[in-house]
Parts: sequence; structure tokens; C-alpha cells
Amino acid sequence: MAAGAGHAERVSNDEFRAALSRLAAGVVLVTAREASLDPDDPQAPVGEDVGMTATAFMSVSLDPPLVLVSLREGSRMDDLLAEQPLWAVSVLTESQRHIAGRFAMKGRISDRLLFEDIPYARGRVTGAPLVGGALATLECRTEQRVTAGDHTLVIGHVLTAEVPSAEGRPLAYFRGRYRQLG
Repeated sequence: MAAGAGHAERVSNDEFRAALSRLAAGVVLVTAREASLDPDDPQAPVGEDVGMTATAFMSVSLDPPLVLVSLREGSRMDDLLAEQPLWAVSVLTESQRHIAGRFAMKGRISDRLLFEDIPYARGRVTGAPLVGGALATLECRTEQRVTAGDHTLVIGHVLTAEVPSAEGRPLAYFRGRYRQLG
């Protein structure tokens, strides 16, 4: 057995971040309503809209259609999705970089003003905001939550999937910055 093969060295947070920053990722906005929806009218404005930029988002299964988003444990979105099973995802375009930056801020008190000048429609199933001009939108219902280190992996059953905009290119995140393809 090679020296040290039985004992893994601890990887520092900086080393881990540097290595994983070399993996390009798409950028999405995850949204949900803070209060329960009126079951008779999901369009009814009940409660506050909450949004969070995510790059740790992926498809999990085609049958049934499942996706996964990784949320920082104890974040506002993690706490909300522990109570509210309905949420949505908007796949952002490179021209929506300002939206990604706005919802990536830590420590904000209220999301109300963050949605103020962003065009969006309410999801017909979830009532969550779906960003206008997004490359694709999904509405989801939480199927499973898995604690993984300092994050929660939320697996969602996709209830609706639409491609509202055929125009534009995806917004990517690489080496700690938002990037454009090509």
C-alpha cells in the first residue's frame, strides 16, 4: 500500500473552490412563494416571492422527470422549501446577468424589491415567478430533501416545462464569474 493511501488528506476550502471553479455551470433563478397558495387560484398574490440564483442545478431523471438543486443549509430558500413544496426554475440568458447578480446577494432582508423591475409571469401550477425571456422554465414539487454536508439537495418532480424563448444564449458561471458562451 502506498504511503498515505489509507488516509485521505483534508482538502482546504480554497483548494476545493479553485478546483470546482473550473467546472462551467448554467445559471438559473429558483423561485417560490413564501406563504401557502390558495388551492383554488394559484395566481392569487398570497405571501412574498423569494428568489435565489443557483449554479448547482441539474436534471436527475427523465421518467419521472426530476431535477435537483443544491441549497446552502439554513438559507432563506432552504428554509422556505422545507415548508413549501412548490417552486420554479428559470434558465437565464446571458442578457439576464443582472438578474443572476441581484439574487445572488447574501444577507438581504426582503426579496420584494428585487422582483420590482423584472418581467415575470406566475407559474400556472406553483404561482412562483417565472422570468420573462428565460430560455426555459420549470415548475416543480419537492419529492425528496437530502442533507449533504452544509447543503440540502432538493429533488423536484417537474410539473411543467416550457421553452418560452428560442432566442438568446445561456448564462454560464466559470472561474467565479458570469460568462457568455462563444
